[in-house]
Amino acid sequence: MKYKKLITNRILITATLLILQVVWIVLVFWRLTSYSIWINASFRILSMFIVLYIIGKDENAAYKIAWIILILCLPLFGGLMYLFLGNKNPSKKMKKRLTLSHKRIEKEFQVEEEALDEMRSLDERAAGVSAYLKNVSDYRAYKNTDVTYYPLGELMFRDMLAALESAEYYIFLEFFIVEEGVMWNKVLEILERKVSQGVDVRMMYDDMGCVALLPGGYAKELEKRGIKCMAFNPVIPFFSMVMNHRDHRKILVVDGHTAFTGGINLADEYINLKKRFGHWKDTGIRLKGEAVWSFTLMFLEMWNAYRKEDKNLEQYRPRLHHPQPFSGSGYVQPFAQSPLENEAVAENVYMEILNQARHYCYIFTPYLIVDNEMKAALTQAAKRGVDVRIVTPGIPDKPLVFRLTRSNYAPLLKAGVRIYEYTPGFIHAKSYVCDDEMAVVGTINMDYRSLYLHFECGTLLYRCDAVMDLKMDAVQTIRKSHPVSLRECREGLLGGLLDAVLRLFAPLF
Repeated sequence: MKYKKLITNRILITATLLILQVVWIVLVFWRLTSYSIWINASFRILSMFIVLYIIGKDENAAYKIAWIILILCLPLFGGLMYLFLGNKNPSKKMKKRLTLSHKRIEKEFQVEEEALDEMRSLDERAAGVSAYLKNVSDYRAYKNTDVTYYPLGELMFRDMLAALESAEYYIFLEFFIVEEGVMWNKVLEILERKVSQGVDVRMMYDDMGCVALLPGGYAKELEKRGIKCMAFNPVIPFFSMVMNHRDHRKILVVDGHTAFTGGINLADEYINLKKRFGHWKDTGIRLKGEAVWSFTLMFLEMWNAYRKEDKNLEQYRPRLHHPQPFSGSGYVQPFAQSPLENEAVAENVYMEILNQARHYCYIFTPYLIVDNEMKAALTQAAKRGVDVRIVTPGIPDKPLVFRLTRSNYAPLLKAGVRIYEYTPGFIHAKSYVCDDEMAVVGTINMDYRSLYLHFECGTLLYRCDAVMDLKMDAVQTIRKSHPVSLRECREGLLGGLLDAVLRLFAPLF
């Protein structure tokens, strides 16, 4: 039985076929180049032109340097590898679908900027962050939104179930990982019951994120149960050379007035019912009020790019199914990040928070794989006297990635950044909090994939009560964590060389 399960495992099949495909291509070109000196010379010239092309591209410098060095090391095949593997842009088909879908919802953003105007009267610099998000992603700031912060996945899950039970009109779910178990089974039970009550239930999950967790054709199985379902960017063995652009977002919207987001997926380790890497530390938030509209639009933009079900979006507005006035402290700005934008929106927001910090900035991230720009923002803030603290996992989920994370510690520690490893286990949270005023809670890791390649979402909080809840959680988490010293980062000559190589090629993975 175990062997049968192993043989039919989709990720094993996909990986095997991709390896066979790469080996076949390499063998073909190896034979060609050994057969003719002219073909050999042509491939080397191609690599040279590819290097010049890479230099001229408007891309992250670390990504370009990694490819240039790889091509210099492999002049015969490097250029070909770039042609097959180096394109970070979404496929033309995906880009066209999502661009058209976004244009259909653009009119929904054309409203008065009352919240932004009020923020300008309080703090021009903070308002600048909000204006940047509005200009590059269209998603605006809102008032009248109550924010609840969750320091653990199990706490948020409890309220997620209550919100699902209360649904009367529609439920939208979008998650990177869904795995059969206690957490998902409880959600699925409610979803099926709600479908029988006439609630419009829609589900999106990332196919690569679930490739080893759900059986093939699981979306069709949910459709049979009345749940509208879509697997985003399906994995196609042999034809899928690179599965770069994943839907890493986590969104739950209920009846337009309540939304949940953060790092928490629908799998048992996120609520500590399964122990994989010690205690699983995650964070999330619940929004109730006007700002939920942005998460509704995020979901519908992706959904209608492929399903095209909704011509009138007015039926999903927050106030339609919640006649009582909304209330809440401060300003809330959900935002989306997409590889279609050719701009690292979240990284720019993170750096701006660091640049305007006066007293402290506390950061949760499972991975610390950053480029020179982010490293400079972290170190400059610390050198200005800002108390910059970063919490990373004490027990890693991926040893090589953890080694790469640790390889970035030394220059940060030397500049005065304080780094802690979460002693009880793995920290999956992606959160920033700064100066008791500003915070970000979302799905965006501090690594190249999240910052440049994935579809992500986050929520900027300004002067909300929940900002202080996040600060208190950060303080308590730091107390449970091990402070990393510079002495622990010394790896010797060979270890240092390995770390240098890992940092060099990190943008390619």
